[in-house]
Amino acid sequence: MSSAAGRFAPSPTGELHVGNLRTGLLAWLFARSTGRRFLLRMEDLDRVRSGAESAQLRDLAAIGLDWDGGIVRQSERGDLYLEAIARLRNAGLVYECFCTRREVAEAASAPHAPPGAYPGTCRHQTEEQRARRRRERPAALRLRAQVDEFTVTDELHGSYTSAVDDLVLLRNDGVPSYNLAVVLDDGLQGIDQVVRGDDLLSSAPRQAYLGSLLGLPPVRYAHVPLALNTAGQRLAKRDGAVTLPDLAAVGLDAAAVRTLILASLGLPGTLDDALAVFDPARIPREPWIFDARKST
Repeated sequence: MSSAAGRFAPSPTGELHVGNLRTGLLAWLFARSTGRRFLLRMEDLDRVRSGAESAQLRDLAAIGLDWDGGIVRQSERGDLYLEAIARLRNAGLVYECFCTRREVAEAASAPHAPPGAYPGTCRHQTEEQRARRRRERPAALRLRAQVDEFTVTDELHGSYTSAVDDLVLLRNDGVPSYNLAVVLDDGLQGIDQVVRGDDLLSSAPRQAYLGSLLGLPPVRYAHVPLALNTAGQRLAKRDGAVTLPDLAAVGLDAAAVRTLILASLGLPGTLDDALAVFDPARIPREPWIFDARKST
């Protein structure tokens, strides 16, 4: 087996729905079809619901997915993140930011500002200004980006360029940011293939740029279509029977759900058969509209 790896990295905030399981299954297919290891990571730096991790692992196993090695948890890797921030800081690539969420939102919505981008409000503060602000609120740490945009290559979307702003590395409550943790973890775990929902495509260039600053090898991206409800919105628990336990209660066991997911990808109903014919070029490019009422 290759030393390279793909991964699935859910946040343990609740049960996985069929859209999450579909993305996890696709990540498994991408990794296994290319001889890569398949790793699981829990992105648990933020909100965590008791019992969610064990429920997610149970459901992934129930649809037949296997993985290599133990589960990596971001909550156990804080020292690695702080060491990476220290390296960036020593290189002059970090500055303190005292902006509130409201101030960031207002600045990002100003005329001529890239959508959602931080415009560098605190980037050029003097030491006197920073000292005064420290007395008012704790600082977050931001990356002092040296480029305005960055380009990645995606398996499904081709060449993709997006703006790079001064993203947060450490929140003002002392918690490392998602963008830092995911980039560093992928590099340290030998993950060179990132398969995830296409709602995260716009964040790939900034993450790839951060990875380059940290000296990490580039990754191959594949941003896959999401599962949506019948109103064209992202699937969620409010849409009714969308988790394995809920679907089992209306007559669909895990094997039937797996077959349903594979059918949505134009693949045969078992993992062995699906893996034998899997071709990323044939993945549907449109979202999967999931209607539990028509699936039971």
